[in-house]
Amino acid sequence: MKIGIVASHYERTSETRNIIGMVPAYDYIGVRDLFGYLSVAARRINQITHREIVVVSDLYNQFYDFDFQRVDLLHFFNAISYGKTPWISSFETVLPRFQNILVGKQELKSGKTGYNISWKTRKAFEAMAGDACKYIIAQSECNAVMQKDLLQDINAYKDVAKKIVVMLPPQKLLVSDFAEKAVELNGPVKFMLVASSFFRKGGKEIIDTFLSLRQKHHYDIELTIISPLRNMDQYAIKSDEKDVQQIKEIIQANTTWIKHIPRLPNSEVLAMMVKSHVGLLPTYADTFGLSALEFQAAGCPVITTNVRALPEINDNEKGWLIEVPKNPLGEANYKTIEGRAEISSAISKGLEQAVHEIFADRSVIPTKAEKALAYVKDNHSLEKFGARMNKLYQDALS
Repeated sequence: MKIGIVASHYERTSETRNIIGMVPAYDYIGVRDLFGYLSVAARRINQITHREIVVVSDLYNQFYDFDFQRVDLLHFFNAISYGKTPWISSFETVLPRFQNILVGKQELKSGKTGYNISWKTRKAFEAMAGDACKYIIAQSECNAVMQKDLLQDINAYKDVAKKIVVMLPPQKLLVSDFAEKAVELNGPVKFMLVASSFFRKGGKEIIDTFLSLRQKHHYDIELTIISPLRNMDQYAIKSDEKDVQQIKEIIQANTTWIKHIPRLPNSEVLAMMVKSHVGLLPTYADTFGLSALEFQAAGCPVITTNVRALPEINDNEKGWLIEVPKNPLGEANYKTIEGRAEISSAISKGLEQAVHEIFADRSVIPTKAEKALAYVKDNHSLEKFGARMNKLYQDALS
């Protein structure tokens, strides 16, 4: 069987983690389409005008190849197809993943107008309801609830809900047990944060809290930060270049215990996780929180917030779960200044409590680590994931 994957997405983490090679018996073929070419033109237009004239992400998440591709099945991540070739789409929030849908959902939940049901949006829903769409695979139960909620809000195409399947991402174990990590428990406790979006992932709260704890309690903390420290992802937290510069100055003044690396290949990041004690993801917003899963697979219990899918993979038995104010769909209440202040306060208090617990009894680290490893082994097996995907592929073409 030949599985078509959008050619330009072959190097994206989402496709390599959830789709490509998951069923080794099949060939995964790069395919191209009209929207791929349109996205190239749209990026150029936006560059020339210095404005987002065209929403490029919307183009990425649509596919139409005039049914020219010679594949048995198309498998996308976050995209929908308008053709007749059978297709499946894995997704991380909702489908269709259009900007007006994502913004409209937030507005509707805050009591505002809600969705702009344009012809493009209706066309996308019709494609999802059509015979060619076989399954839409939610990355978490949270995503499945959000998709069903969207279909309910739109009050149309409710039969699409029957196509929803939940499949948590697969994750290979990086160590078999905590002892394999060969990390000492009587020296500094090594914490690690991996964050393309430093401020959204709770980076400022981590540094502020750890600084305070070292000064007040003289805890022997070491912190590794892998992040470009860029000012980005303004949708969940408002930061500016002044904030970035301030963080860089704090890091520079504390290099004896803070190690900052702008970027590393994923293989090297995973190796550093294995050499760490505790992972960090006290995030304001995340679609899933894949770094938390990687930390667990490396034998690191993780300190996370309870937003979106994180309560599905983390808890206080195998890590630390910080409760933050959130809406019924699992998203933190970050839309207002007051909401962001409440989230920041909750993160800081949660981090402090977790660190106190760790330094009161360091044996909590290997205890929680073993439970995290057992969880990943039981719930994120590559073999089980591949077998289930194979079943979906077979059913889609039967």
